[in-house]
Amino acid sequence: MGVAERRSREKQLRIKAIIDAAESVFFCKGFAGSSMDEIAGKAQLSRTLLYVYFKDKAAIMRGVMLRAAQALEQRFERALHAGKTGLEQIEGIGKSYYAFSQEQSDYFDLLTDLNTFPLPPEESQESQALSCCRTRITDIMVQALQNGIQDGSLSPQRVRIPLRTAYFLQGALHGVIMATRQSQAGDQVYPDSEDLVLYTIAMLSESMRSFPGDPRQEIPAAT
Repeated sequence: MGVAERRSREKQLRIKAIIDAAESVFFCKGFAGSSMDEIAGKAQLSRTLLYVYFKDKAAIMRGVMLRAAQALEQRFERALHAGKTGLEQIEGIGKSYYAFSQEQSDYFDLLTDLNTFPLPPEESQESQALSCCRTRITDIMVQALQNGIQDGSLSPQRVRIPLRTAYFLQGALHGVIMATRQSQAGDQVYPDSEDLVLYTIAMLSESMRSFPGDPRQEIPAAT
C-alpha cells in the first residue's frame, strides 16, 4: 500500500469514527443539545483536529444524514431485486420503508427532518452526496414503476408519469407512518399501526394495478 493510499484510508477511517461518535451524541442529546467538544471527546480527537475534517456541527449532521439515506437506499435496492414484477417491487419498497421506520427509527427521524435542516451557503461535499443519494432513492422507485408498466402489472393509464407517482407514494406512505407514531387523544379507536400501514400499501397498489384490457404502452418520460 502506497503512502497516498494509506493516507486516504486513514482519512476515511477517521471520518467514520467521527460520524460514529456524532450519531451517539446526536441520538442521545439531540442536535441542538450537542457540541463539537462532545463529539470530539467521543471520537477521542482534539477539537482542532475535528475541524480539519468537518467545518461545523451541521456538516457532521449532514454526514450522519447521508448514512441514514444510504441505509434506506440499500433497503430499496434489495426490495427492487426481490420482486418478480414491478407491482411486487413497489409494494416491497413500501414495506421496506415501514420496516426502516421501525428498525432504524433514529435514521427515519433524521430523514424526516432533512427538508427543514439548514443548507450550507455553498454546496459542500456532504450536501452534494446527500442530494445524490436522495435522487437515487427516488430513481429506484421510478425503476420499479417503469418495470411494472413494461411487464403489465401496473397500468400505464394510472401511472402516467412515474416520477410524479414516486413522489406521491413517498408522501402518502410517510404521512400514514407519521400518523401511527402520534399518540391518539381521548377514547378514539385507532387501527393497529402495522395493519394500517399494510392496508395503505395495499390500497396504493390497487390504485395502480393494471386491469383487463389495459393496453401496454411505452414507458412515460420520468418528468
